[in-house]
Formats: sequence, C-alpha cells, structure tokens
Amino acid sequence: MFLPFLYELRARGVPVGTTEAVQLARALEAGLHQQSLDGFYHVARALFVHREGHLDDFDQAFLKVFRGVEVASKELKDDLLQWLRDAAQIEGELTEEERALLENLDPEELERLFEERLREQKERHDGGNKWIGTAGTSPFGHSGKAKRAGIRVGGPGGGRSAIRTADARLYAGYRQDLTLDVRQMQIALRKLRTYARAGGDEELDLDGTIAATAKNAGELEVVVRPPRRPNTRVILMMDVGGSMDPFALLCSRLFSAAKKSTHFKELRTYYFHNCVYGRVYETERFTDPIRVNDLLHECGPHYKLICVGDALMAPYELLSAGGAISHDGEERAEGITWLMRLRNHFRKSVWLNPEPPRYWEGNTIEHVRSVFDMFPLTLEGLGEAMAHLLRGR
Repeated sequence: MFLPFLYELRARGVPVGTTEAVQLARALEAGLHQQSLDGFYHVARALFVHREGHLDDFDQAFLKVFRGVEVASKELKDDLLQWLRDAAQIEGELTEEERALLENLDPEELERLFEERLREQKERHDGGNKWIGTAGTSPFGHSGKAKRAGIRVGGPGGGRSAIRTADARLYAGYRQDLTLDVRQMQIALRKLRTYARAGGDEELDLDGTIAATAKNAGELEVVVRPPRRPNTRVILMMDVGGSMDPFALLCSRLFSAAKKSTHFKELRTYYFHNCVYGRVYETERFTDPIRVNDLLHECGPHYKLICVGDALMAPYELLSAGGAISHDGEERAEGITWLMRLRNHFRKSVWLNPEPPRYWEGNTIEHVRSVFDMFPLTLEGLGEAMAHLLRGR
C-alpha cells in the first residue's frame, strides 16, 4: 500500500528507493509509528527526507496519497465515543465471585485480557462483566461499576492529525529558488572549511598512540601532533549602489553571514561599483582604495575569490577602457580585462548573481559569465557555488 507513496515522492524529485522502503518497513514492524497515521507521517518524513528543500514535496505527496484515509477510522471513533458518552445507566451489583476475580488481576493480566477482548469483540455491549462496553462490571469500558481499577475506554484523545499537519505545509516557503537568510548562508559557507595542522606538537594523536603502543609490546607510547586549524582564506568582493540597491538586504545578509563565520583563517572584504577598474575599496563609501595589482601580489592563488553583483552595466563600462573609472598614474584597461586578471590569478573563484537566471541573456551578464563561473544567489545556487570552490578549475 506504500508503493504509490514512494512513486509519488520520486515523481516530485524526492530521492527515495529500496533502502528507504526497507527502513520504513522495519520501523513499522518495530511499532515506531505508534499504530497511528500521525506517527506514520513523522516516521516516514524522518526516513524519506534527506534535505530541508524536500519537506514541502513530502507534505504534498503525503496529502495526495493519504488524504481521506482517516475518514473511515474517524467515523468509527466518533461512533464509539458517542456510545460511551451516552452510556445507559444500567444498575448492577458485583457478586463476591466477580469482585474476587477483579481483585486478583494484576496490570499485566488486565492488559493481556484487554487485547484479547479487542480481537474477539465484534459489536457494541452495554452492561455485562466481560466485553468492552458501558455500565457493566467489566474492568474494561466506560461508566461501569467495577470496584477495581481497570482500563478505561473513552474520553478526550488524539493529537494533531497527520493530514492536518501535512496540509498546513509548514515548510511550503522553503524552496530551492528562494533567496537566503543569514543562517542558511552561514550553513552554505561552512562547506568551504578546510583544516591544516599547524603549530607545535601539543594535540594527542590517538590513532598514532595506539599504533605506537602496539608496536612497543603494550608499553604506552604517547604520540602528539600539531592541532588542526582553519586553513580557508576567502576574498569577498561585492558590487554596491545603482542597480544593486534592490538587493541591498540580500547582500547585507551574505556579508553578515561571512563576517560571523568562524571557520575561515582569513576573510577579506572589498567593494566595487558595477565592475572592477584597477581598484577595490575597503568601505562601501569607496574610501581606503586597494590597487588590484597590490592585492594580487599580497594574496596567493590559494585564496578563494567570491564576487557578488548583478553584472549589469552599460556595455562601454565593461568593454571600453575609455569608459572605465580612471585613476591618475595607473594603468587603464577594460573592466573585463581586470575581471580576467582576477579570474586567472585565483585558482578557485565564483560569481554570485542576485538577478534571476532568466535575465542573464542579451546583456553584459553574458560577458561576465564568459569570465567567471556564475551562480544565482539562491539556496541551491549558493550550495553549488561552494561545491565549485572546493573543486576549483
């Protein structure tokens, strides 16, 4: 009965297969779903969803396959509860034999008998001393006259329905093409972390100690090594002003996420407007300029370069030396030439573009894309960009 659910998940791009199907079967066999659709929903979601971006797809598939399953069970439950609420007040007294029987039942025996009655009982019962019913002397049921604690059936119950939970679609807004908040950016940037062992030998090498001790006939031989320290160096260049104003909040989030990251050995941040023209700046007000040639001299090819901008400008600003911002006494070159110098110097570089990809054709973005590997500034795009920086060219 779960195969249509699996196929529906696959149709929506959720990667599930035989491994997840076997795991679900084992979970159900172990009773982890607590014999309820609500429990099944949570168990299946824990096993089938491997990425946050698939949560909404899971909910939609669950709704399509299982909507309406609860109706029959709900009607039966409503009938049972209504019967118990309207229980007839049937008078009856316990005999000495019945009282003695109840007093001799321990909790485990009560539970066993209750499960046995559930399997055998086929209809409603009012009164009596055996079946699950109302107003009787049986230890199971509601509104009876049992003189010993038994198992009460009825009363309020139920938590949130699995169908209602899925229908709420709490993760409906979490899609791969949405822009990012600071936390999501931090998680994506964390993929860049690399470590190197540096400093003095002050960290215990557990594996080395075990191997050396074994070779030393069991005599303890302590091995130490330099500690692992972050080894990622990043240069973040951001376009500000003009056509980037609509994306100011998004870029501020990226800047905050980068600044809050603790896994970089070094992070340098610079600003430019539209394109790089021989200089970049340490502030968004274009003060404290840094010559690009000096930057390339200071930072080796092992730095990871991340450029952020919409890459939209007048064609002459990118392709004409006369249209570029000039600096007295410095080399004048086309904007695209400076971009190519940056691209050729750093082994690993990307360009993040907040403009949707559907607007990347027929303008200066095409020329910038010919220089840098460009990715959209979305959840999926940032993840792909970080993976590209790890691979390099």
